[in-house]
Amino acid sequence: MDFHSALAYLDKHTNLEGNRGGRFSPGLPNAGDTSGLSLEPMEALLGALGDPHRAYRVIHITGTNGKGSTARFASALIQATDLSVGTFTSPNIETINERISWGGEPISDDDFGRVIGLLADIEPLLEVVPSRFELLTAAALIWFAELAVDVAVVEVGLLGRFDATNVVDSDVAVVTNIGKDHTTGGEGWRTAVASEKAGIIKPGSHLVLGSDMGELTPIFTAEGPAATWTAGVDFTIESNQLAVGGRVIDLVTPAADYDQLFVPFHGAHQGQNLATAIAAVEAFFGRPLAQELVEFALTTVRLPARFEVVGREPTLILDGAHNPQGAAAALATLDEAFARLGSWVLVVGMIGGKDPAEMLEAFGARDFDAVICCEPHWSRAVPAEDIAAAAAAMGISAEVVKSPEEAMYRALAVTAADDLILIAGSLYVVGEVRAAARSLMAERHPDS
Repeated sequence: MDFHSALAYLDKHTNLEGNRGGRFSPGLPNAGDTSGLSLEPMEALLGALGDPHRAYRVIHITGTNGKGSTARFASALIQATDLSVGTFTSPNIETINERISWGGEPISDDDFGRVIGLLADIEPLLEVVPSRFELLTAAALIWFAELAVDVAVVEVGLLGRFDATNVVDSDVAVVTNIGKDHTTGGEGWRTAVASEKAGIIKPGSHLVLGSDMGELTPIFTAEGPAATWTAGVDFTIESNQLAVGGRVIDLVTPAADYDQLFVPFHGAHQGQNLATAIAAVEAFFGRPLAQELVEFALTTVRLPARFEVVGREPTLILDGAHNPQGAAAALATLDEAFARLGSWVLVVGMIGGKDPAEMLEAFGARDFDAVICCEPHWSRAVPAEDIAAAAAAMGISAEVVKSPEEAMYRALAVTAADDLILIAGSLYVVGEVRAAARSLMAERHPDS
């Protein structure tokens, strides 16, 4: 099967990422109705191929925010030890290949088509029909076995317990934090979300909690991990300071002290993501990492669409912040790291399940000089008009430009060299503009 045929085949299957409302009821105050969910499709797919996901060790990562960055940090740290590392993340930003990588490089079109073709041959033999995400997950786990990777770093797609990735038996299970995504925020939501995310913890695995879970901690430890390390208790950031082009952190873990680590990314939260990744990799190896190895690994990490500055004059920032916690982190990063020399413009779009007013409040939309509302070409997109209406109710004048790319061009048309544009609200929004933004900025500043 060639690449385009593989994409067409995938598109024939239920896209639970595009229609999560059918699986997790937005009317419930907790994590949704998980009755009827099963790992059976994944187990059947992989079982028919000899359970390739048992051929390598795994670090499994869930959490409401930061799991993608933590996964990339962890992969880079392990790769710096000369082990072979496969990484599975979601969603993709520009191309579907990005989700499945080896040694930091995405799967080729040819390999992608071949592995998806293998799954297409197997599917008629199954008694269950897999979803699109289940097929993508299976493709990653099969490809990693073909490559004989030493380690797979696997990011959960949604929650944990019934996520397609949860067929793996992880050596290390990571929970970055708990937020109210996929819930109404009603009574009991934290317990419900924690219970679903705790499902990735396997008896005997090493649990790393990227934030102090407080009274929720017993929910995680009840799953039977061999050991538990908690941020702020077992590993602590002693200092997390602003630096030119990123952060400098001092970190103390159960195994080592790491001093003056330069994190080449904006936002204090990336220091915490790195700390969680270092703790996870220490737990995986059962020993400390050399400071020089960590420093080298950080030079190899790329975090597309995570407060990514893609151009200057005007400053153009892409951030996939998709919930109020992420939006608040983006605002904090702007306020700390970027001097307000000119006007600020917010280009914002979002996916269903978010309260537009809550998101705009978290982004500090009132403090922007202009707000442009858009919507990604995605089945669960919030209509741009709804975001603009929420802005109007807050006393904010907002313009509607439905296409994210056209919204970016509109923002560029009304800004000058000293101004700043933030494009945010969803990785799907950022994904639609990133290639064009990078290309345009390269044309404007060819020598930068």
